[in-house]
Formats: sequence, C-alpha cells, structure tokens
Amino acid sequence: MTASDDWPVELRGVTESVVTTLGPNDRWNVAALGLHAAASDERGDGEIVTARTWGRTRTWRNFTERGEGYVQFTTDPVDFAEAAMTVREEDDPVLSSADAWVRVEVEERASGTDGGTQWVEWTLRPLESAVERERVPTTNRGYYAVVEATVAASRLDVAAYDTETLLDRIDYFGDVVERCGDERHRAAFAVVREHVDGASV
Repeated sequence: MTASDDWPVELRGVTESVVTTLGPNDRWNVAALGLHAAASDERGDGEIVTARTWGRTRTWRNFTERGEGYVQFTTDPVDFAEAAMTVREEDDPVLSSADAWVRVEVEERASGTDGGTQWVEWTLRPLESAVERERVPTTNRGYYAVVEATVAASRLDVAAYDTETLLDRIDYFGDVVERCGDERHRAAFAVVREHVDGASV
C-alpha cells in the first residue's frame, strides 16, 4: 500500500466513484458520486475536483454536517450498483473492494435547482489517500453497462426524462450484461432491476 495526501488516480472528465460519509448513527453511508475534474475555473482556484449531490440525500446531509468523506475507486460491479441504487451502510469507511481511496474535505461551492430537484456542487480536497492494490486494466462491457444502467434507473422518478426511453435503455444494458458480463455483473444488474421494478413508473 502506498499513501499520500493527493489524489491516488488521474482524474479526467467525469470519473465514477463510490463515496462513504459518516451518518448520525455513526455508520458509513455508501453512495455513488461522479467526480468532475477541471484544470481551473473562474475563481482562479487552479486545479479542482468537484461533485454534485442531487436532492436531500444522505450524502448531502453528511457532507453538510461532517464536511468530509472517503472517495473510493472500485471495479466491483455489485458494490457500485448497491452504492447507486440502495441504502447501504458499513461499519468501516473503506470498502474491501476499493483499489484506492482518498479522504476528502468538502466545501459547498454552488447550489440551485434543475427540473425541480435541488443540487449542491462541492469542492473536494484530498486530505490523505492510499493505493491498496494495482491491477492491469481490462475492458469489460458488462461493467460499463451496469454503470450506465444505474444512471438511467436513477432518473426514472425525474419528470424531465421520458420513462419509456429510460426503460428501453435499461433493457438494452441488461442485454449487454447478459452477453458480455460474468456472474458478478449479472448480480449487479439484478440490484438495478430490483430498483426499477420497485419504482413508480
């Protein structure tokens, strides 16, 4: 394991991650979080990493009350699907599947509403980080299909999106998982499907 006080991976565009934040019950809530990397902005802050929370979620509450969390990078499809689709809590902040993690302090940067949903943009600054394991990267369409399916499923209750279009996308990604994924990917898609079947569509 190697440790530092910087980001443990190179961030470009939007990087999907899992974040754990400490709740009022002293347990760590697990959620998905998209990281936005930018070289600079109009404030002149230099290189920054930001993320948005949508609605009054547990992550929003814990960011507001605690001011920090653990951002983690994992390729485990079930952990990612559960983070995106379910309420999951853990006793420890770092998941066993995390290849790398970074403890960040967060500061509200901007806020607003979009389609009737409140959003808050946060600046994330690394406090400490570690690389737990290094892997040779491979590309499996099943994993990325799971990620895209979670995005579509999370929008089912948002009025700005067409429900039938989203359901068609989810079905397509399900076919990709069946053709290209393994048992772990199929288990992850089952988490997505359970959310979809339980949604008011």
